[in-house]
Amino acid sequence: MRCVLLLRGVNVGGAKRVPMVELKRMLSGLGLTDVRTLLNSGNAVFTVPARTPLPRLTTTIEAAIEATFGFSSRSFVLSAVELDVVIAENPIVDHIDNPSRCLVAFLRPGEDGKRLGPLVKQDWGRDAFAVGSRACYLWCADGIATSVLPDALGKAVKHEVTMRNWATVLKLKSLCDSGQ
Repeated sequence: MRCVLLLRGVNVGGAKRVPMVELKRMLSGLGLTDVRTLLNSGNAVFTVPARTPLPRLTTTIEAAIEATFGFSSRSFVLSAVELDVVIAENPIVDHIDNPSRCLVAFLRPGEDGKRLGPLVKQDWGRDAFAVGSRACYLWCADGIATSVLPDALGKAVKHEVTMRNWATVLKLKSLCDSGQ
């Protein structure tokens, strides 16, 4: 089974440095195979045995990150099938004329959608916000740096989220597909 790992808050502004070569080595040491990393922001794709429980794998990876790198980082592990669902559920895909302005905010499993209700109802002007089964979708019309959406979402879900732009999400899908 192909899976995607997204680490929250690594290699941003000099804090929580995780060299991708070392991340790959750590994941391989956990018995994961065909490990590939993407960019320098804590993205990896790998293969696990078909019946591997992803919540347990997430916990194992978080413990390994702390043991290997000396700090904690929230880990988000999705199967390739779950990633496909996240991509297919994007209701704002028609807005995307610049993939760097669309963020996919991956939620922890079991995230209570009630906390997201006020954000869905709010008028965001030229920006857009939508919620899927495992992710939220943010369209930042004038760019991510000027949008208030990422901060609003982070506060609503107590930062139990990690975000990737649409281009990165599609690259992760391509990596998953190339390993099958």
